[in-house]
Amino acid sequence: MSKRIVLITGATSGIGEATTRLLADNYRLIICGRRKERLEGLKKELGGDVQTLSFDVRDKKAVFDSINSLPEDWQKVDILINNAGNAHGLDLIHEGNTDDWDAMMDINVKGLLYVSKAVLPQMVDRQQGHIVNISSIAGLEVYPKGNVYCASKHAVDALTKGMRMDLNEHGIKVTSIDPGLVETEFSEVRFKGNSEKAKQVYQNYTPLTAHDVAETIEFVISRPAHVMIGDLLILPTDQASSTIVNKKS
Repeated sequence: MSKRIVLITGATSGIGEATTRLLADNYRLIICGRRKERLEGLKKELGGDVQTLSFDVRDKKAVFDSINSLPEDWQKVDILINNAGNAHGLDLIHEGNTDDWDAMMDINVKGLLYVSKAVLPQMVDRQQGHIVNISSIAGLEVYPKGNVYCASKHAVDALTKGMRMDLNEHGIKVTSIDPGLVETEFSEVRFKGNSEKAKQVYQNYTPLTAHDVAETIEFVISRPAHVMIGDLLILPTDQASSTIVNKKS
């Protein structure tokens, strides 16, 4: 049986990179991201069946041009992992930076839509496929100063449910994976490179790792054809909600 083709966005760090590494032996991978040198480094390190595509998910033309440029034998993507996403700033709504708002809505919502639109037609034609949207507990709950980020992830939750309805008749699975606190570059991006402030987010408790989430993705996409994991919330044991974390002094 030939290996299935998986396309992963945001593959150059965090959950995307961990998923790339975990799936490399058993799938043909199309890894995508803005940092071309990281993509090429991963490809060289992993060897095997790996294609790289360097584009920004916010750039609609670049998304379609890049995915359409794939060699013919790579066009039939079996699994799309919409992992690219970012949080920018942690501000009260009246103090928020509109550039941060644009970045979150453009990457987390519109970017997911562009990539999905580029991949879905061939899945519909073949009457099979799997979309995995990496969302967040922020798509299920709202927390103080999370306003626009939470709104973007709530949109991902709504899109996932809408996709599942629209694609049901075509035999396409649609999954949302909603992690809680995961120690990645996420907080460093949110705090605009302030690594000390980012480190404080993960102190005095044990957060999830990117590998933990990657293992969850691997489980979800390896279920039999008749089994679809719809929505999956994954939390560190020390976390009960967006605002309740059992931190040890």
